[in-house]
Amino acid sequence: MADKKYDLEDRLVDFAAKTAILAENLPKNFTGNYYGSQLLRSGGSSALNFGEAQGTNTDRDYINKASICLKELKETRVNLKILKKLNYGDSTIEKLLDEAEQLIKIIATIIRNKK
Repeated sequence: MADKKYDLEDRLVDFAAKTAILAENLPKNFTGNYYGSQLLRSGGSSALNFGEAQGTNTDRDYINKASICLKELKETRVNLKILKKLNYGDSTIEKLLDEAEQLIKIIATIIRNKK
């Protein structure tokens, strides 16, 4: 997997899918349902907003959509940290946290370079 080169959209889609799988596998209690729903929304939204950013006509529109993507990634990161503190999930959370950090850095750099 380390040898395979992903473009950013593929990475975001993969991240969204993995967060959705994690959300689905959380305990079916109040806490699991709450954080699972939040995780599903923010993890998926980052990929969807990046897709919208790619279809924009101006740098300003691109920055706006990419900024929403960045915000959703940061929300997902915090959610994953909470789930880790709750001892929910397994080593998947650590891998997703690492990927969230990498994606945040990439999107933040793209936004900075577009300004």
